[in-house]
Amino acid sequence: MSGQASNIVILTGAGISAESGLGTFRDAGGIWSKFDPMKLATPEGYAADPDTVLDFYSARRANLLEARPNGAHLALAQLEQAWMQAARGQFLLVTQNIDDLHEQAGSASLLHMHGELLKTRCTACGHLFTDREPLAVPRVCPSCGQAGTLRPHVVWFGEMPLGMDQIYAALEQADLFVAVGTSGTVWPAAGFVQEARAAGAWTVELTLEPGEVSALFDERHYGPATEVLPDWVQRLTGAGPAHA
Repeated sequence: MSGQASNIVILTGAGISAESGLGTFRDAGGIWSKFDPMKLATPEGYAADPDTVLDFYSARRANLLEARPNGAHLALAQLEQAWMQAARGQFLLVTQNIDDLHEQAGSASLLHMHGELLKTRCTACGHLFTDREPLAVPRVCPSCGQAGTLRPHVVWFGEMPLGMDQIYAALEQADLFVAVGTSGTVWPAAGFVQEARAAGAWTVELTLEPGEVSALFDERHYGPATEVLPDWVQRLTGAGPAHA
């Protein structure tokens, strides 16, 4: 059924970037098993201790600058290119990840619903800019000149994910929905499979192990993202595998 699809929505989570050396969050050994998300990933935590929060995201930014896309990222970029060349219909890649590995791999039709680590936002004037430097309270906004107003452009707990109208509109039109490297525990992303099924889409799960909403998928493949995703893309497109 998936080979006849016209409009595709793909959701990626931390599992797709884990093999590039970036940590996952909720599984054993994940980031939130080592750090308190309420202190490091909430507006309240930032207000209470901005130095600690900014140091945490500066360290993650430094880690990201050393990372490179893996075969799973490359396979999705290859799929998008093949989809567009064949003029099959709409293609939207929605990622929960704040890294830029999809961009590095060549993905273009991309929406970061949880923001982007390599962007900084001013809480005073709203200025948003690409930024690879360490975050620190004394830094001034390049737009309004205020100090102590810069924060990472990421969605914290209690904040609204980005692009939700666009995502739900795409899900309503989708006839193929694919979730890659997601645990199915983070909402609203965990509910996307239900939205896609309601629209009549064929649903595919590609992840390391079954998650909380795995039973809702029509097709399921388990294993490392760099193995299961390129194989699935190759079957779907008939193209050769992507290479790093």
